[in-house]
Order: sequence, then structure tokens, then C-alpha cells
Amino acid sequence: MWSVSSFAKLVVPTEVKISPDGTWLACTIKRIDPEKNRAVRQLILYNIATKERFFLAEDTSKPRFSPSSRRLAYLKKQEDKSALCILELSNFSSYTLLTTDAVGFFGWSCDERNLFVVTQKRRNDPDLYFETRIPVWFDAKGFLDDQRDVFHVFDVESHQELAQFEEKNVTYAFWSKEGIVYTLSREKSPFTRFDIFLHSKGSKRTILEDVGFIATSESQEGLVLLGREKKNAFQHDYVYLLKKGQIVPLTEQYGLDNSGHISLEVWASDSEGYPVAAGEWVYFKSGEGGTVKLERMNLRSFEKETVFNEGAVSCFDASEDGKVVYVVVDDERGAEVYLHREGQKEKITSLNEQFLETVTVRRLHYFQYPSFDGTKIDAWYLKPDSSPAPLIVFVHGGPKGAYGRCLYFLGQLLAQEGFYVLYTNPRGSDNYSEEFALAVKERTGLEDFKDIVSGVEELKRKEAITDVGITGISYGGFMTNWAITQSDMFKAAVSENGISYWLTSYAFSDIGFWFDKSLIGDDPLTNENYRKLSPLFHAKSVKTPLLLIHSLEDYRCPLDQSLMFYHVLRDLGKEVYIAIFKKGAHGHSVQASYSHRLKRYKLIVEFFKQKLLLKSETFDLKDCLKID
Repeated sequence: MWSVSSFAKLVVPTEVKISPDGTWLACTIKRIDPEKNRAVRQLILYNIATKERFFLAEDTSKPRFSPSSRRLAYLKKQEDKSALCILELSNFSSYTLLTTDAVGFFGWSCDERNLFVVTQKRRNDPDLYFETRIPVWFDAKGFLDDQRDVFHVFDVESHQELAQFEEKNVTYAFWSKEGIVYTLSREKSPFTRFDIFLHSKGSKRTILEDVGFIATSESQEGLVLLGREKKNAFQHDYVYLLKKGQIVPLTEQYGLDNSGHISLEVWASDSEGYPVAAGEWVYFKSGEGGTVKLERMNLRSFEKETVFNEGAVSCFDASEDGKVVYVVVDDERGAEVYLHREGQKEKITSLNEQFLETVTVRRLHYFQYPSFDGTKIDAWYLKPDSSPAPLIVFVHGGPKGAYGRCLYFLGQLLAQEGFYVLYTNPRGSDNYSEEFALAVKERTGLEDFKDIVSGVEELKRKEAITDVGITGISYGGFMTNWAITQSDMFKAAVSENGISYWLTSYAFSDIGFWFDKSLIGDDPLTNENYRKLSPLFHAKSVKTPLLLIHSLEDYRCPLDQSLMFYHVLRDLGKEVYIAIFKKGAHGHSVQASYSHRLKRYKLIVEFFKQKLLLKSETFDLKDCLKID
């Protein structure tokens, strides 16, 4: 049987790399160590020819093979520092090149004599932070304190630093044949407009200016770009090629989002998942409904091929000889590493196989339903052992997130406890048409909420459902807050790190000044949407018992959002509770300590059990705060 602590048994491959010559595979795995009360990352090297495995020390991650495949650069965590290490693959000897507070990006020169490393420099005054840019803080990083990105160029042979230069707002960087290519986010329109530069032999040259792309890798035909020529927060990203000064569309004609996103819960990846060029191919993810496919395009013939199209590909890499390594998450095996070569798929890891044989893994049941206006919506649900039974509706983050064929731990736990569990992809979700994604723009909580309600009504026609509860994190937290102000359908709700007032989100969040304006509308100080679409101003309508969960260090959807809603609801005499975790960024559900995550799961499960199964009039913490 599943237990609340079973999440600690699930091992996650969070990043994979393959050597350019296709002989080595490197994988970072993440596992929970309850005694250390934290996640431990560890690098595993796999010899593709001999199938031998080599384990590096604990707290190692971020593998980067050299162009000749003779060396591996990687990070090793040392207390509160990061060490950049170099491993000689011929004899497995290693040395530390640099130890610093944090490493952003690093990469090899084409002749592998040099390595660049990006670190961060802040003002670090003992008494205050001082800032001239926005945002003042950033989620999981804290106060930026006038942060600069410092590029260091090292001679790998002598271990000496040869050069250093500073930039601001580095989004991505890699070493091309000509030098270091890096993308900067523009200060006046961060996260949507970029400048791309080349640094070579001490000089800086502009490649592209004020564009909606970032440069992700270099192919035989030119630079690979991801984004849009004109981009806002909810448009799809497509793959392009910068060839001889011309921007050539590669995937725009297919209309599918080449970021490809599925809400992965415990299976979140550490990798960016950006397009990768290898040989005459460029590899990329492509979201379609409840799957994230791995595809590739030939840069000479422009023919597209699908490498893998089941479940959700979270991260991947490719070698010059056509081998592809990738991590797949599905609703049966969790996350595992696979190798694709010569048209054949080979399973490399069995990280979760034996544990999953000890529990009952319920498969997701797919159905599609027409919403109130006929729009087709994808949905999946889990069934309990007996019915009739109550239903818990999950709402994903984003809103440009998506559910799909994944093993959702919390859903498995709730289904075992006697609940139906529903996952839907209402309009605004990723992996569908751009029109579908943009439908929530300036209409957040309107048609998308009706899509969710239509899904509940359709499932009620299929199954014997009693009461209905709702939960979600981030945008799902907003929708939970919104749902209980708009309908009496829900008899219990758990809102996590959500939004209750869009104006303070715009002004307080690390991304609010551009994201909220894209979603809710321009002119936040006068735009009625910022009040009309905020759950806070509909609080008098709430009749649903509500548990608010928030992490104190969330700068994406800051604590004020739950705290305001709690205070107002309490003042109105509503049944509401709040649990504030003392640590944890926006992604605390997957990034926090073992004890933190365990208590979070206990709070959610126990609240729904007491309210929907036991019909309790109050919420008793009971054993929620105890550690197994």
C-alpha cells in the first residue's frame, strides 16, 4: 500500500547527457534521504558499449561532456558552496577547477582547452539591499541585490583563469565554434525580449537585438533558437534556425508548443529541456494533449521525425552519431531513462520498478468531454476501490501547464484513501493550439472555470460520485480560491501558493510586472480586471471549508495572497485554516525538505478525509505534524 511517506521511495532522473561520440551516458538521479531530511543528487555514468555503471560521490550533478568525449565537467555541492570539477574518463581521476557560492552556466570550448563558468555577484552589504531594476527578488534566489553575472574563462590544462567579464540578466549561454554565445533578457521587457551576443577573443558582438528568441545550441547550419519573433507570455515557443543572418522557421508550421509541458509533481526535471543540435539534426520537445513528444528535424531536408511519443519526455540529449537519451514519465513506471539508437528503444534504468511492484498503481482513465460551449476538453481520472465516493478535482499551474499520462503520487494516495481524482486540461492549458492557450487572456477564471465544472458534471454521469473537493497549486491555487467564490459545488478546498488579489500579485510577485499584465491586462492601477477577477472581492460568497497552504519564501505568488484571503474570510466568519511553511520557494512541493513535504501531503490528505469522508465540522491536525 501507498503511505504518505512513499514519495521518498520514488527516485527521479532529473538530467541526462550523452557524450558527443555516443560512448558515455551521464544521468543525475535525485532521491530523498529522510535521515538527512533533504534530497540527494548523484551522478551515474553509463558505458553504452559495456553497460558498466560508475557512481560518482553524492551531491554531484549537471554533467557536461567535453567535445572529444574524454572529459566530464560537473558540479559538486560542498555545504553552502558549489565546486566545478573535471573528471578524466580514461582513468576516473578528477580535480576541482573552481569553488564558488553558485554556478549558473558552464560549457566547453570546441577544442576543449577552455571552460567558461558563469557565477553571480551581488552587492552583499551587511545592512541593506539596494536595487535599481525589477524585480527586486526572484523565486528560489531571494533578493537579487543588484546581481551581476560574471563570466570566467579557464585554461583546463593549467587550471588558471584567463579572462573575466560581467553582464546582467543572462538567460542562457554556451560555447560555439566562434566563441561564447549568450542571451540576455532586456531590462525594459524581461523574459519576453532578448539580445543575443557573441564573446570572442576579448570582444563582444551583437548577433540579434530585441528579439523574442533565446539561442540554445549550435548546429552545422547555424544557431538554434527557441521562442517567437514577437512573443508574449502565453504564445507557443517554436524552434528556428539562424542561418547566414536569416531566421528560418523550423517548427512554426506544426503549431505545437516546442517547450512541451506536463505537470510532473514529484518527477520535476533540473534540465531546461531546450532544443539540442547534434549532427545534421535538431532535437526538441513538442507538447500535444496529454503527451510531450521528443522529435527531431533534419536541417538539410527539413523533414521531421518523431523519436518518442508516449507519456511525457522531461529531458533529453543527443550525440553526433544519432543516439538519443531521454527521461520519460508515464502513469505506470514513473520516470526512467531510455536510449534510442538505430530505431530501437532501450530502457537504461529501473529506478522505481521494484518499489512500484509493492504498491497498487492505478492507471489513469482518459476521457474527452464537450464544455459548455462545445469546446473539447481532455481529462483523466483515477478510481477508488469502491463507490459511490467523493471526488477531488486537481487544477494544474500555469495557467499554461497541462496534465497527462503521468504517475501522480498525491492522486494515487487519495484514490487509495477512497476518492475519485480528476485531472483536466481546461482552455489556457499547454500542448494544444495557441488559440486555446490564449483563451484565458484577460478572462482568467471565466471560461476555464466553466471547463472544469463541465468536467465534473461529465464524470458524475460516468461514475457514482458524492461530494466534490478541489485543490491546486500556483494558478491551481488561484482557481481553487476562485472556484469557491463562484459555486457551491465544492464541499472542501485546499488552495496552495495561489492568488487572491491580482493587483498585489502584479506589484509584489517577481514576475507580476510582466506576467500578470499579459494574463489579466495592461494598466493594472485602473484596469477593472484586477479587482473583478480576484477571489478576494468575492469572499462573501464562500461557503466551502478552505485550507490555505503557503511557503514563506515564495516570491512567485508571495504569502500576502493567502494571508489576505485568510484574514478576510476569517473576519467574515467563514471556515478557513492556514498552514504557512517557514521555508520553501514557489516549488516547495517538490523542492523542500523531506519533513516539509511529508507534512504537506499529510495536511492535504487529512483535510479532505475529515471534510468529505468523515464530515467533520472542524479540522483537527491530529498527527499531521508528526514525522514517520
